[in-house]
Amino acid sequence: MLNIQALEYRGAHRLWLRFNDGAEGEVDLGAQLQGPVFLPLRDPSVFATAQLDPELRTVVWPNGADLAPEFLHALLNSGVAAV
Repeated sequence: MLNIQALEYRGAHRLWLRFNDGAEGEVDLGAQLQGPVFLPLRDPSVFATAQLDPELRTVVWPNGADLAPEFLHALLNSGVAAV
């Protein structure tokens, strides 16, 4: 089962992630923040509150927003990684 092992906030809407399959890198989620639960995350200070959920092993925010590890892994592998 794919999950996230480590998370670092890198500014704006960027996160560095390390997955349990060894993949790691930085993703820019700015273009992915669509829909009511993600709109508050467009504010970089709110986005910066991203955390690694110890049970789900994925990225979560205090407002209830979360992103599936598979989605984040696909972004990393699709070239949407931040420069």
